[in-house]
Amino acid sequence: MSTLPIHIDVWSDYVCPFCYLELPLLDQLKAHYGDRLTVTWHAFELRPDPIPTLIPDSHYLRSTWARAVYPMAEERGLTLRLPPVQPRSRRALEVAEHARQSGQFDAMHQGIFKAFFEQGRDIGRDDILLDIANLQGIDTFELGVALEENRHTQSVLDDEALAQTLGITAVPTLLIRLEGQAYEEATQLSGAVDYERLTRAIETLTTQR
Repeated sequence: MSTLPIHIDVWSDYVCPFCYLELPLLDQLKAHYGDRLTVTWHAFELRPDPIPTLIPDSHYLRSTWARAVYPMAEERGLTLRLPPVQPRSRRALEVAEHARQSGQFDAMHQGIFKAFFEQGRDIGRDDILLDIANLQGIDTFELGVALEENRHTQSVLDDEALAQTLGITAVPTLLIRLEGQAYEEATQLSGAVDYERLTRAIETLTTQR
């Protein structure tokens, strides 16, 4: 059985409830495997301009939440509410990248998800994102300059280009691989994968090497 470090790469968007619902399970995995496991989140904007955003109070959203989101949230110990807005997510993805570069990604990542899915805040607005960042102790002056100068736009585009190269078309998508394996060799899982399936994928990888 291999004892190599394990890498999980997750393509995600802040307007996707199933991406948020995967977060507690990945935290469980990190607690179980400790320093051996690294989780890296990648940007994937589901509805970039000019693709229309969803209608907040649409039958599609209400039925999807009733059928899938609310039951899964209860199972995973999260309290989600259908947001009253459906914003563009590009700026939120850029803010998360800024936080990554200052070593504050995890706090900002969770802060954005919580603001949107628990508090119904419009994460498409720079002022809201700056307020969320301030709550996480992030330098909002520097962040504001970075947003104004579009410093992190290319990082988001690079993540999306890599997703396209790897055939990723939906979120969340997880690539699970061992140290030294290329993305193309990884085990790919799509959707809000349950804990048993995640651990099974890791065990299969480690026993094959």
